Amino acid sequence: MVLVAGALVLSLSMGIRQSFGLYLEPMTQDLGISHSSFSLAIALQNLLWGALTPLVASFADRWGTGRTLVLGGIAYAAGLLVMALVPTLAGLHLGAGVLIGIAVSATGFPLVLSAVARHAPENRRGAWLGMATAGGSLGQFILLPTSQGLIGSFGWISSLLVLSVAAAFIVPLAWPLQGRPATTGADSQPLGAALHEASRHRGYWLLNAGFFVCGFHVAFVATHLPAFLTSEGLSPAVGATALALVGFFNIIGSFGAGWLGTRFPMKRILTGLYLARALLIMLMMAAPLTPLTASLFGAGLGLLWLGTVPLTSGLVSQIFGARYLATLFGVVMLSHQVGAFLGAWLGGLSYDLTGSYNTVWWMATGLALIAAALHWPIADQPLRPAVPSGGGPDSEVSVAD
Repeated sequence: MVLVAGALVLSLSMGIRQSFGLYLEPMTQDLGISHSSFSLAIALQNLLWGALTPLVASFADRWGTGRTLVLGGIAYAAGLLVMALVPTLAGLHLGAGVLIGIAVSATGFPLVLSAVARHAPENRRGAWLGMATAGGSLGQFILLPTSQGLIGSFGWISSLLVLSVAAAFIVPLAWPLQGRPATTGADSQPLGAALHEASRHRGYWLLNAGFFVCGFHVAFVATHLPAFLTSEGLSPAVGATALALVGFFNIIGSFGAGWLGTRFPMKRILTGLYLARALLIMLMMAAPLTPLTASLFGAGLGLLWLGTVPLTSGLVSQIFGARYLATLFGVVMLSHQVGAFLGAWLGGLSYDLTGSYNTVWWMATGLALIAAALHWPIADQPLRPAVPSGGGPDSEVSVAD
């Protein structure tokens, strides 16, 4: 139940969030705003998501994942309602920027994956995290074409109202995920000590730096890929299809990355993923853009899209244990979202200044190469013996809210 509920929450949270790129063109045209103004709202969302995630995660570690997800689901539905019912630049920034930024921080990967990790068998934790992460991609695959169809048939306002109803389903899905780690036996380390320990670990900082690059890629592509393809003469449907293919193939990629993480060093797989991203972007830039090459790019990127999440969270859990995974991965998520802020905002700014996205595509390529180099030297040995997951007296278990 935990695994299924976690995958469904991530399907809604990530699927809705990844659809915002489809609203760039219709909202900028109807509201009379620039690409950079729209991008700034999405960038603010990403920055708030990152800045609040460590705080929200520590709240969940103390008071329970269920309560936190309920608050996040309410904020998500409210943010989409504001976007739809206050069709102004201020409404866009309040709804898409502030409220949804708060919502995604309370319904995203650190909280959900920490709940999954607490219940997963030690030797299958990577696979479980991969399956839960794949849920986010399933939502992207389903909700992107659904949103595009709603926009085309009924307009962007009605589409946002439907998504608001969908986001509200996060509230009942929080029930199976309620709980928090127990401080029992050998694993009674205070949160402050865990944060201090992580801050002195070189590999933790390398993970932060690498995940910054992942955030840059994900936010830039999710926000601007449809507009980029439209600017190159392709139809909006091609952009929606490409993003949907990212979601579909990420189901395979996320599960595959989690499975590989149970058999090979996760840091090596991360190095390979970032190298593959750099190569894929260079191939896309060199090839003529057609509906076929756009779809192939979406499929290829999907295989590499969020496979970084189970591997990065798995490394944090492997090195520091699962007790404070939500908080420690939340800090790493902050770095991810600083990168996401820049990826979303610089994409729009570059287009407004130059009429092209090419500069940011080449930036994304260079950052991918840097990230690949950063992950290779990470020291991934556990700092303490693994705690049994079978419920012994010293095991990490979930306690009720």
